Amino acid sequence: MSTRVELEIFEGPLDLLLHLIKKNEVSITDIPIATITEQYLATLDLLQSLSLDVAGEFLVMASTLIHIKSRMLLPAGDDGDDDEDEGLDPRDELVRRLLEYQRYKEAAQDLDQREVLSRDVFTRSAAPVEEAGPRGFREVSVFELLVALKRIIDRLPKDTFHEVTLEKITVREKMTHLLDVLRAQGSVLFENLFAAANSRMEIIVTFLAMLELVKVRAIRIVQEVMAGPITIEPAAIMDSLCEQAVLEQVEEEPYGT
Repeated sequence: MSTRVELEIFEGPLDLLLHLIKKNEVSITDIPIATITEQYLATLDLLQSLSLDVAGEFLVMASTLIHIKSRMLLPAGDDGDDDEDEGLDPRDELVRRLLEYQRYKEAAQDLDQREVLSRDVFTRSAAPVEEAGPRGFREVSVFELLVALKRIIDRLPKDTFHEVTLEKITVREKMTHLLDVLRAQGSVLFENLFAAANSRMEIIVTFLAMLELVKVRAIRIVQEVMAGPITIEPAAIMDSLCEQAVLEQVEEEPYGT
């Protein structure tokens, strides 16, 4: 019996396309459609190999990219479109959507930089909360994390047969464990977080717990240089009450391992 995990971590297929364009260091107005399409499909294959559900909108974008790629391979006037479309770049509509999405994304990031306490919550004056970790680190995208997660899963023993004992673990348990590790060590390397995991499902549940903590801004995932070690560290100094409030936001949904 296979287990599927639904992971709602993407803002949409346009977010993935922007990531691939940035990764390939190409202009958004001159997309190498063949390369981007190949890498986009490879990412969807990666998600499915990790038993993560792929939203329908990602599959629609995949078909759109393949359609654009096929139109660009045809000589001008042979794609069956109306004469009024002759001479137009098949990528134009996609570029327009990407540029519009990028503007909204940047605007949302600017708004997100505002302090939540000053905006939504009023408290008595207290000592300012110091952010943990050195400056100058770059944040790691979710797509880079998925690639790193795939490397960890690939290291699991292959063709191993043993008696399976059903054990239930929850995202909240793994969140508690990660917070305990960070409280004791201050920071932890991404790969070391999964060192004690004994199964594919335990790795994925640990990954989900990590993303939940990122979502509530309890931790942050950084990288000093591109393709360098990925580090997990506290986003701010947290006391036991803050940690309990974070954990209460997560439902106790058990996963079998």
